[in-house]
Amino acid sequence: MRDRHIHIEQDSSLLREIYQRVDEELTFGGKTKILLVSKFAFYFVWMVAAYAGIYVASNTVLFFVSYVAYGLASVLMGFNFAHDFSHNTIFKSKKLNQVCFTIIYALLGAHAEAWKYRHIHSHHFAPNVKDYDSDLQITSLIRVEPSSPIRWYHRIQHIYAPLAYTTYSLYWVFVKDFVIYFSDRSNPQRMKIYWHISFWLQKSFYLSALLIYPVLFSNHHWSTVATAFLAMHLVQSLFLLFTFFITHHVENTAYFATDANGYISTSWVTNQIKSSNDFYPFSNTANFIFGGFNNHVAHHLFPHVHHVHYPQLNRILYRVLNEHHIKPNETTFFGGVLSHLRHLKNMGA
Repeated sequence: MRDRHIHIEQDSSLLREIYQRVDEELTFGGKTKILLVSKFAFYFVWMVAAYAGIYVASNTVLFFVSYVAYGLASVLMGFNFAHDFSHNTIFKSKKLNQVCFTIIYALLGAHAEAWKYRHIHSHHFAPNVKDYDSDLQITSLIRVEPSSPIRWYHRIQHIYAPLAYTTYSLYWVFVKDFVIYFSDRSNPQRMKIYWHISFWLQKSFYLSALLIYPVLFSNHHWSTVATAFLAMHLVQSLFLLFTFFITHHVENTAYFATDANGYISTSWVTNQIKSSNDFYPFSNTANFIFGGFNNHVAHHLFPHVHHVHYPQLNRILYRVLNEHHIKPNETTFFGGVLSHLRHLKNMGA
C-alpha cells in the first residue's frame, strides 16, 4: 500500500537517527537461540500438559482448569511465536515461518491468513487511523475512536465492556473469521485455493481438538465439555483483548485524522509512536510473558526485529526519543487496563 502519511522532514530525520543508533548500538547475543528454544519448550510443555489433562482429569474442577490452562497457553504461544512468525523474524525461510504461524493459529481456532494480511497491511500501515486500521473495525457496542458514531449506550460502555470482552475469542473464531471469509474482497490471497483449504482445515482441526474429541474420549458429559470450552474462552478472551487494547487504546494514545484525499495528518514515525502504548518496556520477564506486545512502540518501528531484543532495543530507542523531548506512552499492565476503561468512559461522554 502506498504511504498516505504527510512528509515532515524533522520526523524523517528522527527516524533515520533512531535506525542509525539502533544499528550501531544493538548487539545480538549468542544466547538468543537458547532463549527461544527454552521459551518454546516452556509454553509447548504447558500446552501439551493442559491438553492431556482434558482427557485424563476425572475431577470436574481439574477438567475445567485443564481447559482454561490450554486456552491461556495457546494465547501465549500466539503472543510469543505466532506474531513473530507472521513478521518472518524467527526463520530465514518465509515458507517455514508461514507454516509455523498457521499451525499455532490453528491451535487458537483463528484463520491465520486473514489475520496476517489485515495485521501487516492495515494495522501496521496506520495504527489508530480510521478507514486504514482494520483493528478499529470492532462492534458498535464499543467506541474507542473519537470520530466514530456515538450512541446512548456508550455512556456506560466502561461498565459493560469487560463483560462483552469475555466473548471475544468465541466471536473471533465463530463469527468474525466467517464474515471476513465470505465478504472481505480486499485480500488478494483469497484468489488462491490455499486460502480456502487452510480456512476450512484450521476450523475443522480446532473444533475436533477442543470439542468433538473431548466429547468422545474424555471422562465427562458433553454438557460439561461445552461449559469448560466456554469457560476457557471467557478467561482467554479477557486476557487476550485487554492485552490488545492497552497497546493502542488508552487515555494518552493518539488517533490521527485524514483529509478529504485520504492523507493522514502526521508522519509515519509519529503515527507509530503516539498511537502505541508500552507496559514494562525494559522488563525481560514481561517480554517473556507477552512476547514483545509490551514493547509496542519498538515493535511498530522495528517489526523485522525479533521481540527477544526489544528490552535492549528500548533502552536505545527511549534514549533517542528523550533527547528529542518525546515521551512514549507507558503504563503498567493493570494501569493500562484501568486507563483503557477510563478511555472508554471518555469516549462515551
